[in-house]
Amino acid sequence: MPEPTTDNWRSITDDQRRSGLAAWLGWMFDGLDMHLYTLVATPFVAALLQTSPRDPSVARYGAIINAGFLIGWACGGVIFGRLGDRIGRSRALCLTILTYAAFTGLSAASSQWWHLLIFRFLSALGIGGEWAVGASLLSETWPKSWRPWIASSLQSAVNVGVLVACFVGYLLEQSHPRWLFLVGILPAGLVLWIRKSVPETADWIAARQADSTKASGPRIDKNTSRSPSLGDLFHPPVSQVTWPTLVLCAVSLTGHWTFMFWQQAHLRSLSEVRLLSAAAQNHVVVIGVMWLMLGSVVGNFLAGALARFFGYRLAVLGMLLAYGASSFAAFSRDWSLLANYRWFTLIGVWQGVFALFTMWLPPLFPVLLRTTGSGFCYNAGRLAAAGGSIYFGIFARINDYRHALLYSSVLFALASLAVPWMPTRSTSETAST
Repeated sequence: MPEPTTDNWRSITDDQRRSGLAAWLGWMFDGLDMHLYTLVATPFVAALLQTSPRDPSVARYGAIINAGFLIGWACGGVIFGRLGDRIGRSRALCLTILTYAAFTGLSAASSQWWHLLIFRFLSALGIGGEWAVGASLLSETWPKSWRPWIASSLQSAVNVGVLVACFVGYLLEQSHPRWLFLVGILPAGLVLWIRKSVPETADWIAARQADSTKASGPRIDKNTSRSPSLGDLFHPPVSQVTWPTLVLCAVSLTGHWTFMFWQQAHLRSLSEVRLLSAAAQNHVVVIGVMWLMLGSVVGNFLAGALARFFGYRLAVLGMLLAYGASSFAAFSRDWSLLANYRWFTLIGVWQGVFALFTMWLPPLFPVLLRTTGSGFCYNAGRLAAAGGSIYFGIFARINDYRHALLYSSVLFALASLAVPWMPTRSTSETAST
């Protein structure tokens, strides 16, 4: 598909608009299904364990469930990432949405804590896969000049999904937490439209045809008759992309997900919140996440603007350092609930850094390793984040989540050290020069 030469909206084709809408809606429902659990983790796990929300076992099992979700996310990125390279972006996108919609809805049927662990793991397979597939779909269909704004829009779709989850949580704050998960079934209806309206990308079709021609031709050496595999990520020249990307994602996402999961426990542990009723505590958490997401929406477009003017590497470097500094200041002392809301808004702004990963990382990999590579590297960070969730859930002192969040803020500075090692061009561009 020829790339338009201008930034004019009229230059965008109908197929590009449909692929953009499909990815945006997929990411919105990603955000919805992803954060339903974080809104009600403490009361729901307490109900499944038939104990008080202040029981230390609630934090322990809640952390294990969240770790299972993050591990599932990592596995889904690899499984569906590879599937997206083999069967195409459009079909793989449908499978990811069906997976996370079905198992998020089934979470409402949990009667034991390990039931919820299994359902969250399975739903995360689809959520992790959707990131890699959706990002590659747009990086292959939209003009390069649009990518910073596409990245901002996609990440904002996640924020919109979280805000929808907050709204539903607000409506159901007096109800049993399990009913919130039924909302997660809604994305399944999107699949029918995607299968009918979103075509496969021209880049993927051309790459598969070229690969088939190569495989059917004379065999010159042992590598000429096979398609790229996961192992090729760790061989030159692709390994020059894989290793720094893997470190960047693993370290930054560990810090990010430590904050995203334990921020609700931190708010519930504040002196002016901890003695409130369960419904009132749920309300406090919903408002906190709302301010966080509003800040993130602003941050997504700020990230796009910074990438447009300074390039991806400088934009990512600056926003990671700002994320870490804001988190360190937010948890360096005891603040009031109102002050926590303000800090959450500022932290949300710097979370826009992850919007840039969407369009920056996939094009760095070859076409037939694009969803495999970006999905593997981005979601491998979930494994490290899963370990962090379990560590803080088991070893952090109850009602002292502030210190856990304070220590984890240092990870963003460490992640920034990987940025200078990131390549400036894709492996395809490097190979052609």
